Amino acid sequence: MITGPTFAEMLHPSTIDPATRARALKAKQDDPLDPINLFNITWRDEHDQIYYVVMPHELTGVDAEIVVMYGKQFPSGSHKVGAAYSVLLEKEMFGEVDPAVHTLVWPSTGNYGIGGAWVGGRMGCDSIVVLPEGMSRERFERIERYGARVIRTYGTESNVKEIYDETHRLAQDPKMRILNQFSEMGNYRFHTHVTGGTIVELAAELEQRGIGNGRIAGFAWAMGSGGTNAAADRIKQAFPDARNVALEPIQCPTLYNNGYGSHDIQGIGDKHVTWIHNTWNIDALMCIDDEACKRGLQLLSEPIGRQALVERYGADAATVEKLGDLFGISGICNLLGAIKTAKYYGFGKGDVVVTAAADSLDRYHSVMDDMRAQHGALDTAAACGRIEGVFHAANTDYVLPGTQHNRERWHNLKYYTWVEQQGKTVEELDAQRDPAWWLAHQAKTAAIDARLIESRG
Repeated sequence: MITGPTFAEMLHPSTIDPATRARALKAKQDDPLDPINLFNITWRDEHDQIYYVVMPHELTGVDAEIVVMYGKQFPSGSHKVGAAYSVLLEKEMFGEVDPAVHTLVWPSTGNYGIGGAWVGGRMGCDSIVVLPEGMSRERFERIERYGARVIRTYGTESNVKEIYDETHRLAQDPKMRILNQFSEMGNYRFHTHVTGGTIVELAAELEQRGIGNGRIAGFAWAMGSGGTNAAADRIKQAFPDARNVALEPIQCPTLYNNGYGSHDIQGIGDKHVTWIHNTWNIDALMCIDDEACKRGLQLLSEPIGRQALVERYGADAATVEKLGDLFGISGICNLLGAIKTAKYYGFGKGDVVVTAAADSLDRYHSVMDDMRAQHGALDTAAACGRIEGVFHAANTDYVLPGTQHNRERWHNLKYYTWVEQQGKTVEELDAQRDPAWWLAHQAKTAAIDARLIESRG
């Protein structure tokens, strides 16, 4: 059995055996497909520093500090690899998956499937990724490069029902194991313990740099599987006043008004409320326009856009240059959501709003080619228009507060997917109303870590 780090080691990679850590860091550069890279699943670099950037105020247009943790340094290029690893690890530790017998099925709209293809291959498993046919070309290419097979289903980002239908068909084979990111609590545990734990520690690291006040004021993150939103459960334990803001596309406003539709913020807005999403911790729901996200990504990805931000608005050149390949479409969505969060709650100087870029530009060159074909390459005037018309203009429209009534409604929406279609019981759904249910799932990380350590002999 090939395994990697414990939850504790993913949170604090400095606790990994030094020889193993050194081998992993060397392989990250020399051999990214070596299984030792499992020990690089962490938000921290070789110096134990968190991967983040403090966004220029000249871009955000707000006095609050908008801090973006970025996932491009994870194996496979996205933090979703951590969720995939955690789900598979638990299945192996408790005997539900045998790499010699079972084929893994990873239902996904992109990054989780890519992470599953990478993790499955490194842990000696045969993998199939079920992915909508309308996702970016780069997603399919990377999955196949990691050695997994792809089944293409109808539609785009929000066509998750079609993914579920295909996984139901595959599940009729007793050798198939469905690792569903939307319902597997390993996804939730990775983000509460590792992502949320990292953000809690980031607050102190920022304060040491003279940024913020040692606390997290807001956390804004768009919902795909709902896994990353689980970080808010940990953040709120450390900072009870922190505001947790969930984001979804205007074009598919499922929680906002029971809406539906197709959109192009790949990785989020999957037209249902996921099983692992703790809706009881949502303080506000905000909707973001997918076209604004793509226009914002084009601004940062094209040199003339970054040049305008430096020369016309006075942003720091080194920071701006770093932004050139740091974001994907959903990362820009999260950034716009963080700006809206700061404006909605009146956060100002000294307040920290944290969000993330789940993946990076390398998965969206084809989308940017389409943007240039449709809108043309940027010039300075167009770049200034994007800075002010996309980022500075982000406002507080499409916002619903997390009232008790709205939280109840968001929770109740789970019934139609999970009880009517996916085999959960009403009793299981009702159990999620109790905060103890979520705390019990967080607590299981210790038992999983203990079993993994024991397996090392």
